[in-house]
Amino acid sequence: MQWSDLQRDPRSVAALADEGDVRVRRRDGVALLLTREDRVLSAAEGSVAAARALRNVLAHLPSDLVTTALLDEFPWVDVLPDSERAQFVADFARAFQASAELGQWSVLAQTIREWQSTAAIHADPVLARQLSRPIDDDLGPVPAPTHPKGTE
Repeated sequence: MQWSDLQRDPRSVAALADEGDVRVRRRDGVALLLTREDRVLSAAEGSVAAARALRNVLAHLPSDLVTTALLDEFPWVDVLPDSERAQFVADFARAFQASAELGQWSVLAQTIREWQSTAAIHADPVLARQLSRPIDDDLGPVPAPTHPKGTE
């Protein structure tokens, strides 16, 4: 539907939303998705139940089996050291559940991005050595944080 259709005839758009989700296109922005609240609440409840079940399944399976299963989706896990693979699995399960309960899948996406970056470091031995060595130098005083205008 176009935005103008929603403005012109909101009742028919609402009737369409009773049948399924309605995408409302706008000329000046990202399309909107109109859906019924009861469908969203059911999906959220299902997501939380699935996340809890997944967490429990992952907790009861041998870690090597879980890692192998996740390798199919995230092949870069293979370059992580064994101890970090186990931590990725734990973080993945925790972030999955948090995302489901919050309805904010960006939590899981960020966890995956961070672990993928860690794997990229392990895949580059020179970079891994540079980032793993102790910092012996005094890099000088740390400047005070600055605040953007109007937030002080």
